[in-house]
Formats: sequence, C-alpha cells, structure tokens
Amino acid sequence: MTLATTRLGRTGLTVSRLALGTMTFGLQTDEALSQRILDTAIGAGINFLDTADVYPLGGDTGSAGRTEEIVGRWMQASPGRRGSVVLATKAWGVMGPNPWDRGASRRHLLDAIDASLRRLQTDYVDLYQLHGDDPDTPLDETLEALDTIVRSGRARYIGVSNFLAYRLARALGRSEALRIAKFVSVQPRYSLLFREIERELLPLALEDGLAVIPYNPLAGGLLTGKHRKGAPPAEGTRFTLGTAAGRYQERYWADRYFDTVTALEGLAQQAGVPLATLAVAWVMAHPAVTAPLLGASRPEQLADTIAAASYVLDPALKQQLDALTHEYRRGDAAR
Repeated sequence: MTLATTRLGRTGLTVSRLALGTMTFGLQTDEALSQRILDTAIGAGINFLDTADVYPLGGDTGSAGRTEEIVGRWMQASPGRRGSVVLATKAWGVMGPNPWDRGASRRHLLDAIDASLRRLQTDYVDLYQLHGDDPDTPLDETLEALDTIVRSGRARYIGVSNFLAYRLARALGRSEALRIAKFVSVQPRYSLLFREIERELLPLALEDGLAVIPYNPLAGGLLTGKHRKGAPPAEGTRFTLGTAAGRYQERYWADRYFDTVTALEGLAQQAGVPLATLAVAWVMAHPAVTAPLLGASRPEQLADTIAAASYVLDPALKQQLDALTHEYRRGDAAR
C-alpha cells in the first residue's frame, strides 16, 4: 500500500503521513501481537515508528525498556528492516532508583541514548526526543548534551514532547545563539477533545518549520465510541492499564467528553465514516501537523485510523467538528 509522505519539518527527511506509536508493546500487548501490529503498519505504508525508553505505558521501572527491546528484535528479524524505517525514541522519564536516572541532565541523556541503542539493537535513531521538560537542569546543558549526541552520530535529529510553547521557543533561541543542533519536531497531545495547543504551540511550529507529531489523536480510545457514559472503564484499555489508568481517566473520563463524543458520533454517521477515521482525519487537516501517532492493542484496530490518510474531509464537516469541540481550545477546559 502507498501512503502519502511529507518532510519532517524543515529537515530533508521524508516520513509517512501517519506514524505508529508503540507504547502498548510489552504490557497491553505481548511481543507476538506487537510484532503483528508492526507488520500491519509497515504493510499499510507507515515507515515512521515512535517509542520511548520508559515504555510500555502503564508499567514501572521494572518494565521500562521492554518496548524498545521488542522493536529492536522486530527490526533484527528481517534483513534491511532497520534501513526501511524512520525510528524515533525519547528520554527523560524515570529509568532507575538514582536521582540522575531521569530528567535532561548531560549525565542522564548520554547514558540514556546508549541504553536505548542497545535495546533497539541499532547504531543510531533518526529522531531523539525529550519526553518532557526538566526545569531542574539548565537548558543550555540539555541542549549541549543533545548536540553531542547528534555530532556523535547516535541521533540524526532532535525533538521534544510535552513542552510548553514558551519553553520550546526559548530552546530554539538558545540553540541558535549557541550554534548547536536545533529541535526539529514537537510531539504534543492533540485531538478533538484536547485543542489547547492551537493557541500557541501550533502557530510556533508553523512559524519555525517544526514537525508536529501528535499523540492521543483518539483521546485514549474515547474517540472510537467504544466507551459509554455511565459504564465503568473496560478492562484491557488505557483507562484500566497499570500506572496509566489514573492519568487517562483524569484526562478524558468525564461526562462532558462523553456528551461530545455522542454528538461526534452523529456527525460521523451522517458522513458515513467511522468516528476513528474522522477524528484522525481532523487532526491531519491542521496545516502544522506532520504525522499523527496511531496506537493499537490489536492489528485490526489500525484499519479505521489508517483509512484517515485517504479520507477527504469535507470543509463544511470540518467546520462542524471545529464548532462542536471549540470549548476544548480553552486552557481551562475540563480541569
């Protein structure tokens, strides 16, 4: 299958218009099922894979790194597989008992990249991202450590995730002043139910040519329509998954979200398209978005989301979706 491609922000690197997130691998899905999900995504034309050292989602330091190991074994199972994908990973989260086993200090980042490369069984990653902001480490120290990693060849490009716009703008400015490697991408949470980044982060990305790789385009599965108001979260979903359950319930498990999803389902039915397809197509329609991250706990779940790449979103329908979810652009929404 041929999937549309685009450049990764202002770089010369070409990636598919959809990316596969792997945070379910190793806890929500076992290794065999994870490899089937990878095979399905690659077969559909996705060449952009995203992981992180702390994955799987819902785990703890005992399971951290398991997802990278699964991806590494999958790449090694077939000759040439590593060279056919764009591989991204992240560091910043807690990886051990010591105070330096986390964050964005020089010590942690230089240790973390080497550990990720061992687990992934590769000499380099295409995109190395900060999984979050570390206010306790001077920004220049972090940026210079990342520059060291790029210059050593262990990463081709660098990016961030979960950064406030002002911090990202400051980091870009410091990189320019220091004449060192500059962030080329940002990975924020973005969906019909979480639109706050439209106010500052996405305009910054457009102005500076940053790639935008949104996660949670289906709001943890709420935008598939499989969860129902008044019913408890189903077992085996992100709303009941280990250490992630509370976070996901706090994000989305509220009556106002269920009411919005019901209204969105009505629009999807009128358009004759699955809600999951419509939700991902809406994310892709923003001019700043490069490639939404698709997650799955079963290969067949990818069918509706991958279909978004070929779905033509009618401008009038997009206006309806925008109007229906406008409240989620506010910074104080659903607190």
